[in-house]
Amino acid sequence: MILKSLAGLSLVMSVAFDQDVPPTPVLADPGGYMQMSIRQRDAALLPLVRRATDCVVGKVTADSRYEADMTPAGINDLIVDSIAVCAKPVRAMIDAHDRMYGKGSGEAFLLGPYLDVLPSAVVKQVKVKAPR
Repeated sequence: MILKSLAGLSLVMSVAFDQDVPPTPVLADPGGYMQMSIRQRDAALLPLVRRATDCVVGKVTADSRYEADMTPAGINDLIVDSIAVCAKPVRAMIDAHDRMYGKGSGEAFLLGPYLDVLPSAVVKQVKVKAPR
C-alpha cells in the first residue's frame, strides 16, 4: 500500500513541480551557504521543511475523507493527494536545498529522507490535532 502511494506521489509531484513557482529568496552572497556548517544549513532549511509538512498536515486534516481513527495506510492516501496542493512550500524546500547543498540535492532529499519520515510525522501531528 505504501509503495503504491509513494509511486503515485512521485507522479503527482513531477506534475506539480512543472508549474511556474517563484523561487525562494537567495542570500546576497550565494557562496555564503558554502561557508556555513552543515548544522547551520540544516537550521536554515528547517523552517521550510516545517512549512511543507504543516501544509501537508493541514490538507490531510481538512480532507473530507479524514477521520480521527484512520489507519496510517489511510492517512498515506491523503498525504499523496495533498502534495499537489502543497506544491509551493515543497518547491521552496527543494529549491533552498539545491542552493545549500548543490543542484539536484533537493529532489533527492524530498524523495529520500523527507518522504521516509513524512508519513510518521503526519500521523503523529494528526493524532495530536485530532478532536478528542
